Amino acid sequence: MGLLGWVMMGLAIWHFTIFLPDRFWGGIVGAFVGSLVGAIVVGLIIFSVKVSTLKVPGEKATDIGVVLYAVPGALIGIALVYLEGMRRERHQAALTREP
Repeated sequence: MGLLGWVMMGLAIWHFTIFLPDRFWGGIVGAFVGSLVGAIVVGLIIFSVKVSTLKVPGEKATDIGVVLYAVPGALIGIALVYLEGMRRERHQAALTREP
């Protein structure tokens, strides 16, 4: 259940990327993947540190606090995909300017 909560939180945060310029690596789908992967990885890391073992929380261990573990991961994932998209965009622009 914790994994489902992390995915839903990543999906919810991903919806706010419509307010940003589309410079994501892979477009809006890249932002989607970055958000979900970031939410899952960071949620798993934070929960694993809390319980001292690498596992996904079950139904009884999932609460609002566990679901909120995904927020920083989703934001980090979106930021990384955005920065990579900007880097590739700048690199492509530099290649087209050269004679």
